[in-house]
Amino acid sequence: MSTLKGLVSVLLLVITTLAWGIPLVLLTAVKLITPGRPLRRLVVRGLSGVALNWVGCNLWWMRRWLKPQLSMELPNGLSPERWWLVISNHRCWTDIFLLFFALHRRLPMPHFFVKRQLIWVPIVGLAFWALEFPMLRRLTREQRKRHPHLARRDREATERMCRHAQERPIAIYNFVEGTRFTPAKRAAQASPYRHLLRPRAGGIAQVVSLLGDHLGGILDVTLRYANPNPTFWGFLCGREGPVTLRARRLAVPTWMAQGSYHDDPDYKERFHSWLNALWQEKDAALDSR
Repeated sequence: MSTLKGLVSVLLLVITTLAWGIPLVLLTAVKLITPGRPLRRLVVRGLSGVALNWVGCNLWWMRRWLKPQLSMELPNGLSPERWWLVISNHRCWTDIFLLFFALHRRLPMPHFFVKRQLIWVPIVGLAFWALEFPMLRRLTREQRKRHPHLARRDREATERMCRHAQERPIAIYNFVEGTRFTPAKRAAQASPYRHLLRPRAGGIAQVVSLLGDHLGGILDVTLRYANPNPTFWGFLCGREGPVTLRARRLAVPTWMAQGSYHDDPDYKERFHSWLNALWQEKDAALDSR
């Protein structure tokens, strides 16, 4: 029965994606031929409306069909009229929809740091490109040393997003571990945390530096699954089990907007210390069941 439920869920997801894919493709074509940034900004606003409605439609049927057991704790003061940086631990693709359940319409249009390979996913990849998501390469430390120009292109993609973000409020979401948590990945990188991988600071440091006073705050999200091995397929089958989402609002420390992560070693070390301390707190919270 759960497999049938999962197949129906996949069908519903495909239908909503194809339905909203039509205006997405049309507006993307208009964007390609639209001269000048001011006019393009209007097209991007229309594309954002399409994306938000796609999210809303999926949340509508998921609430009624999957009925996820999601317990949420959210801070006061969230607003779609301000800029936000959202950071979270990462367990599986389900995380994205759980964040949408909690924050859809409470925050402005979401922008994710996404892997460059996702550009080839039909409709979804086109949406990432049209909505100006930063498309990044997943590079190891050794690859960054051997190919610094690739790392520079990632930074340039983030700079473009932040420059365009100053035109309208957005919420920038970042799974700072860089990939989904598994015990094997934790062992491979010798993570000092029991439930988390090592966090990567570069992306969020760049966002804070570029957006500065625009940010209404940093939203620190902790996702806890009762199922030790959650999967998106299990979620679509309605058998994921209880999930707890706790979000807390952090003020942006003054020093964060006053340095350069890539040029100032002292600033870089301070940012790493701040993020590692945050991750220690998150790991302790996940440990206290």
